[in-house]
Amino acid sequence: MRLISASVVAFVLGLSVPLLALEKAEQTSDVQTIVNKANLVAYYQGDDGKAKVKMTITDKQGQKRQREFNILRKDVEDGGDQKYFVYFRLPADVRRMTYMVHKHADPQKDDDRWLYLPALSLVKRIAAGDKRTSFVGSDFLYEDVSGRSLEEDTHELIHTTDEFFVVKNVPKQPDTVEFNYYNVSIDRKTYVPMKMEFFDKDNKLYRVIESRKVQKIQDFYTVVTSVVSNLKTGSKTEMEFTNVQYNMNLGDIFTERYLQRPPREAMR
Repeated sequence: MRLISASVVAFVLGLSVPLLALEKAEQTSDVQTIVNKANLVAYYQGDDGKAKVKMTITDKQGQKRQREFNILRKDVEDGGDQKYFVYFRLPADVRRMTYMVHKHADPQKDDDRWLYLPALSLVKRIAAGDKRTSFVGSDFLYEDVSGRSLEEDTHELIHTTDEFFVVKNVPKQPDTVEFNYYNVSIDRKTYVPMKMEFFDKDNKLYRVIESRKVQKIQDFYTVVTSVVSNLKTGSKTEMEFTNVQYNMNLGDIFTERYLQRPPREAMR
């Protein structure tokens, strides 16, 4: 299910839905319709988008580390392929580092991911097997940035409240992931995913992603604060989104040539 995180990426510039669409939306109990709507809300609102992100990583002792970066998104096709570009601004040890994703809607085709490390002048391809590893030392994962394909899991509507649809998602290939299943609480009015709860192989809750704050920006409901908590390590990571913009008519800047020399749109 391509639902954020925060995906950086929660996540990311797409946790929004037009107000007019909300007024006209019909409630449904069909699980496939629910997850399809939530997928569009979480990742495909507007043709493109940009935001500044402040990431705060807090370990179990309460020690904090911060990272600041800009993130851009462009849809190739609504509900289909997408492109992401992340430019790190702070701190000094990650400044000018860039990360790019070409996300493929086809579940048989792995997403393409690149990471540029300026200290080494090295462009590194991120292998498909690394997508569920830590994103730049945070509690978010690389897969959280671009999302998880709907086709990788089976979906079951297990609970409905006045506020939420609660959907259970079970991986079709359990050996490829570290979790047994995860539940997503989807707002019945906006279809914004508000909470994701991951359960390990012993069916114990170990990871939670929450949309903590939602604001209206350009007539879109937008998640501006997202938090992921690792219950096993006691650490958590918060992302705050500011200067959010939609429908910027971004050009063809999502190519390898821009990893080492980012475009103005990524640095401003």
